[in-house]
Amino acid sequence: MTLSDDKVKNQIQHMIAFIEQEANEKVEEIITKAEEEFNIEKSSIVNTQRVKIMEFYQKKQKQTELNKKIQTSNLLNNARLKVLKAREDHIKNILDETQRKLLSISNNAAQYKKLLEGLISQGLFQLLEDKVEIKCRKCDVALVEEILPTSVNGFKKLTGKAVSATINKSSFLSSECTGGVEMTSHDGKIRVINTLESRLELISQQVFPELKEMLFGVNMNRKFRD
Repeated sequence: MTLSDDKVKNQIQHMIAFIEQEANEKVEEIITKAEEEFNIEKSSIVNTQRVKIMEFYQKKQKQTELNKKIQTSNLLNNARLKVLKAREDHIKNILDETQRKLLSISNNAAQYKKLLEGLISQGLFQLLEDKVEIKCRKCDVALVEEILPTSVNGFKKLTGKAVSATINKSSFLSSECTGGVEMTSHDGKIRVINTLESRLELISQQVFPELKEMLFGVNMNRKFRD
């Protein structure tokens, strides 16, 4: 049976319409799938970049906090050093003032004579030598000559040992020295410095911790106490 031209034409149109519909559906399917893949890829990229950004700013925040801690620590250390320096300067000023006042001791004849006798006697017991040479200030030569027999006799009485003590009259203590003596063995190998400055230095070393507590209070961070 032969189809008429109209029927053939209708069938062709119907086939074309079917193909076009299939093609449109396929295009929509491809577009939908492409959009889904695009959204998935975009979401993945966005999440990856978000993580990177968060990690970057977390590192920046940690670095900022670290820098802040370092800066704070440096400021505290600098402040602590300034406080310690101020304390040391204050104590030094006190010791310097005390040293300046040592001169008043040597200006008090009775007090200085007794002190000088004690310093010479102590030097004899420290040296324990048969022959001793004494160096003093030039202005103290006469005073040392006066008290020397008393110190020598006291040493002999307590030790049973005689000692020959002579004054060095060719070399004297510095003009800046406020008093006292330097004593050496006959061979010069042993020396005892009993000047007022040396005694002050020795005493200041011994009382330095107590002096700091008196001026600045007890250090609560100190674990051990002598």
